[in-house]
Amino acid sequence: MAHETSLGETLTINKDAIVWHSWFNQVQPISICNGHCQPGTSKKVKEGKPFCCYDCIPCPDGKVSENEDMRDCYNCRNEFYPNKNKNFCLPRYVSFLSYGEPLGISFSFSALLFSLITVLVLGIFLKHHNSPIVVANNRNLTYTLLVSLLLCFLCVFLFLGRPEHVTCLIRQAAFGTIFSVVVSCVLAKTITVVLAFLATKPGSKMRRWVGTRLAISVLFFCTLIQACICISWMWTSPPFVETDTHSVNEEIIIQCNEGSVIMFYCVLGYLGFLAIISFSVAFLARKLPDTFNEAKFITFSMLVFCTVWLSFVPTYLSTKGKYMVAVEIFSIFASSAGLMGFIFSPKCYIILLRPELNKREQLIRRNY
Repeated sequence: MAHETSLGETLTINKDAIVWHSWFNQVQPISICNGHCQPGTSKKVKEGKPFCCYDCIPCPDGKVSENEDMRDCYNCRNEFYPNKNKNFCLPRYVSFLSYGEPLGISFSFSALLFSLITVLVLGIFLKHHNSPIVVANNRNLTYTLLVSLLLCFLCVFLFLGRPEHVTCLIRQAAFGTIFSVVVSCVLAKTITVVLAFLATKPGSKMRRWVGTRLAISVLFFCTLIQACICISWMWTSPPFVETDTHSVNEEIIIQCNEGSVIMFYCVLGYLGFLAIISFSVAFLARKLPDTFNEAKFITFSMLVFCTVWLSFVPTYLSTKGKYMVAVEIFSIFASSAGLMGFIFSPKCYIILLRPELNKREQLIRRNY
């Protein structure tokens, strides 16, 4: 290889005659403007500079480069995510609300505990089936309400564990229908209280409406509307199992996609509508001479119910993954336990600890 200088002299270099030192590892040095780009970065050629001059640009979020002097960063596969230095991919872990984690264990224990309490209360009412306090508060509606609350606590198990096609398909429909039965029972009990008071007035035409037929009609039609909403939801856009790899870098979230968000909020909206009507009727009837003040207890219980589900919506929308499920489970517990506590604890107190108040004479005196 020969090079001619400006003075006309010629410099000749014989590459084969050059002997490099051993630490060069027999590799010819390369003339570059800067050092190598390390893993986690990519090369970007400087404009107006020779091709060997470049900048080392950090990989953008979600991408990595595992080797030196890479021209571009690349995405990890769905099962992996970039590490902090963006120089290699780490395996993601699958995330769902399982029975084995502390949150799942606490929810399972709470569901069983509340279910046991509900069964005990139902047993108490069945044992005192013919006592005045049970008879006066429409015992058939009371039994229906207790069984529905038991199913509310048990439906929590549909939300726990790895989401499957069947559980995703039925859990929201079951939740919406069962809670509609619960709120419809409360509404029927409240309407019965109001009509019973109006029927005591002389010449009142309300007497023909007082009885189990009206209560059954309210329960049936209110629940039927919710059932139709759920059937339409399942028919048009049913929920399905979804794998979310975008919400959280480190996790593969296995969750139930509700299919139609509009239908999901229609179910919640209808529940809220029933709850507001029940609360309004109970609030207006709270000062009536009701036996054992059940209207007052219903007012408090429906206030708790409405508060819980009004706060549920913004909280649900602000969470992701298994914590969305946890928020819904907590709301189910809080609203169901509120109904149990306010409606049935006063009656159980009288039945078990103040039996002298559970007499027909006391009932007549209170109504008078």
